[in-house]
Amino acid sequence: MSVAIITGASKGLGRALAEALAARGWDLVLDARTEGVLTDAAVAVASYGTRVEAFPGDVTDAVHRAELVAAAGKLGGVDLVVSNASALGAEPLVRLEELALDGLRRALEVNVVAALGLVQEALPLLRASRVGAVIAVSSDAAAEAYETWGGYGASKAALDHLAAVLGAEEPGLRVWAVDPGDMGTDLYAAAVPDDEDPRPSPTSVVPAFLRLLDERPASGRYGAPTLLEER
Repeated sequence: MSVAIITGASKGLGRALAEALAARGWDLVLDARTEGVLTDAAVAVASYGTRVEAFPGDVTDAVHRAELVAAAGKLGGVDLVVSNASALGAEPLVRLEELALDGLRRALEVNVVAALGLVQEALPLLRASRVGAVIAVSSDAAAEAYETWGGYGASKAALDHLAAVLGAEEPGLRVWAVDPGDMGTDLYAAAVPDDEDPRPSPTSVVPAFLRLLDERPASGRYGAPTLLEER
């Protein structure tokens, strides 16, 4: 049975991925900061009949990351790590001249440092898997210059680069940085609360992630919209 660790799994893309993998028979270790919402998500995901372990906590906490990996080990190993938990740095987003440095540090800690820390913790089990893979959830803001998205975009650009180097250093794994494209999530609403334009549901981009798992292309950076168009 395949086992995945998904951070930020209580809602949005993280929960959508968890449900899609559970529907395929994956066992899951889920993380999020808010216990009640995470518990609700875990119950929904477990309804697919797979084993689900849920741990509320902060991914910047090394003890919490070790707890996630240990739980996955008890389920049989780690075949996939999805770093989906994200911090914006400011809510709503602000121009760089106004960005609090503590907010930038938080974005870097959550989006980059914690993501690497989780992979480091899981690496022995990922290497032992026949299909070990890492998905770093990126953003268009990592590659494009959008006003007010500087701190968040910088953290995601750093995450992209770490993923690229990890892919080069670990040829036995697949390491994909994935830009999911526009989505209607709580994170986006917190970033730009005045933007009321409709955006796609996170569930609509999940097939792109599943395609990566099915086809296992080379490590690299991928855009979910492109993966969906090519199907």
